[in-house]
Amino acid sequence: MKLSEKIGYGFGDMSSSMFWKLFSYFLPFFYSNVFGLSLADAGVLMLVTRIWDAVSDPMMGIIADRTKTSWGKYRPYLLFFALPFAVCGILLFTTPENGKVVWAYVTYLLMMTVYTGINVPYGSLLNVMTADSDEKSVLSSYRMFFAYGGSFIALFAWEPLCNMFDKTRIATEGAGGLEAISTNPAAWQNAMIVIASCCLVLFLLSFLLTKEHVKSESTVSVGQDLKLLLKNKPWWILIGAALASNLFNTVRGTTTAYFFADYIQQMVSLDGKWAFLVSAGIFLSIGEIANMAGVVLAVPMSRHLGKKSTYILSMAALIVLSAAFFFLPATAGGYWAMLAFQLVISVFTGVISPLVWSMYADVADYSELKDGTASTGLIFSSASMAQKFGGAFGGSAVMWLLAAFGYNTIAGAVQTETAILGLRILMSWVPALVAALSILVVWFYPLTKKKMSAVQAELATIRSAESPE
Repeated sequence: MKLSEKIGYGFGDMSSSMFWKLFSYFLPFFYSNVFGLSLADAGVLMLVTRIWDAVSDPMMGIIADRTKTSWGKYRPYLLFFALPFAVCGILLFTTPENGKVVWAYVTYLLMMTVYTGINVPYGSLLNVMTADSDEKSVLSSYRMFFAYGGSFIALFAWEPLCNMFDKTRIATEGAGGLEAISTNPAAWQNAMIVIASCCLVLFLLSFLLTKEHVKSESTVSVGQDLKLLLKNKPWWILIGAALASNLFNTVRGTTTAYFFADYIQQMVSLDGKWAFLVSAGIFLSIGEIANMAGVVLAVPMSRHLGKKSTYILSMAALIVLSAAFFFLPATAGGYWAMLAFQLVISVFTGVISPLVWSMYADVADYSELKDGTASTGLIFSSASMAQKFGGAFGGSAVMWLLAAFGYNTIAGAVQTETAILGLRILMSWVPALVAALSILVVWFYPLTKKKMSAVQAELATIRSAESPE
């Protein structure tokens, strides 16, 4: 496969991840501290809209599986949905004068519907670009490397963009001489216009640079497709794994903006040239760079240990690191340790991300051999569905737990000790528990490296017989 195709495929998730990380990490803060919703209302909003988003994924997978164009089954959607994707992102970060609750529901539902329309076919594209399992892992690694690169750009630039576009605010000084992130609604909208424009270009480039090389057809009815999927044991296990891994990332990421605004930036001060490091955006951006390193490690680790063992070992490391994070003090020295922990935690989450997508490609091949029909879009849509359920429950749980711990959303409010404890638990013990649950689920995953070698050899013979040219 050409390098340009691998890069082109990476551009697609680079675009998606720029939006997804902002939605996961800053949209809750936007709704509660900029838009003006209560924590309880914001939690319900995120749960309802993302559940719809998750439920709509299999619908899109079924549609994509049955699409036939000269450009292929999945690739055309990258072109058709690129502009709506960008526009809906801008609307999502727009604050109206009146009818805020209705506006929030309508724009979030619209955004998530369009996100499904472009992201499910994009994910499915992986399985028709190559038939080789190891090459799928490579392609998944390109995807996730570019995804984390896009996330780094969006997260690193977000606070400076919001502050740059806020021309009317009076700068407020935080710990270490840092300015707090703007809460001006127009500034947030303008920042999203910049990010959305980049996302539009990236999806168009992904469409232009990729090709569909493997032909597969869904030969059964929609009902039979769903029936066969529900009997697929590896699929059920991966649903649990994908949900847990995204829940881990969402809980930590969503909590970070609050953790910094009300705890770290109130307690920690670094001297001189290092003062800029005391920032949620910097903390998250460091994580994205480390994620990219983890993606690079994923291929050699999975080739040597197998995908299942690599996943379990990585999650075990996340349990230990997350639990230990709770005991790091809010001091200058403690903050340097937090940055180091963020670096190592993110390396392991970077290893896991491409593994999950590559394992879904294996499940699609296993399903095609076992059932005699290709349901690639449906299977990959379920991966996206699990990701969104994880995001929905993770984001909503953070909002509700913050409310339960007595977190105060009023600007400038001093948080109680109980609220601060809640923030620390959400950054440590809750993710550790999720990682432990993930290991329990994946322990029963049956598609080992040896098993998949046999599956793909037999599937290659069948495909060759069906397409002798």
